[in-house]
Amino acid sequence: MIDIAGIEVVPMGTHSLHLRLDDFPTATIAAALRALNLEGVSDVVPAESTMLVRCEHKSARRSVVENLNEILSVGNVAEREVNVEPLEIEMVYDGQDLEIVATACGMSVEEVIHRHLSSEFVAAFCGFAPGFAYLSGLDPLLHLPRRETPRTRVPAGSVSIAAMYSAVYPNPSPGGWHLLGTTDATLWNVESDPPALIEPGRRVRFVRKS
Repeated sequence: MIDIAGIEVVPMGTHSLHLRLDDFPTATIAAALRALNLEGVSDVVPAESTMLVRCEHKSARRSVVENLNEILSVGNVAEREVNVEPLEIEMVYDGQDLEIVATACGMSVEEVIHRHLSSEFVAAFCGFAPGFAYLSGLDPLLHLPRRETPRTRVPAGSVSIAAMYSAVYPNPSPGGWHLLGTTDATLWNVESDPPALIEPGRRVRFVRKS
């Protein structure tokens, strides 16, 4: 194991690296690594607090380690986060769980909507389904555990919250998140490049559709 700026860097397999970034924005670091286009780095996969860097050979792994100190400097990280252009997603607050969320959080439906609209989101990582981005930055007063009983089918375009995240379901699927509303935005399209509308590191804000 190597310690770089307080981050655990552990070899994974023959050439790759596994990073634990508890105190750093994982998606932002991943985006910075991708932007370097380092030779031999085939993929950078961020998770909630860890990241896998897939390398094709040992020299690529050395190159990643050599570049981490600069990428992880506090000034660099803050600057990269600010410079990511926010993506606006129009939505209608017509979700089945709006009143349930309001009651659980001890506030009115309009206050739930206001706090969701005012949250500054960043796609922390993607998972569960293609195009499903976990958006960090949800107002702490809206943090709720997932539903006790998941739905067997959640429609595509459903805007939801659970724990510390908000998300949009890209396709119909089972789901246990609280549904706040809907959007017409296409979150996943295999014919687009990239296919995911929201990639890790992207800033997102929701806009109420009139």
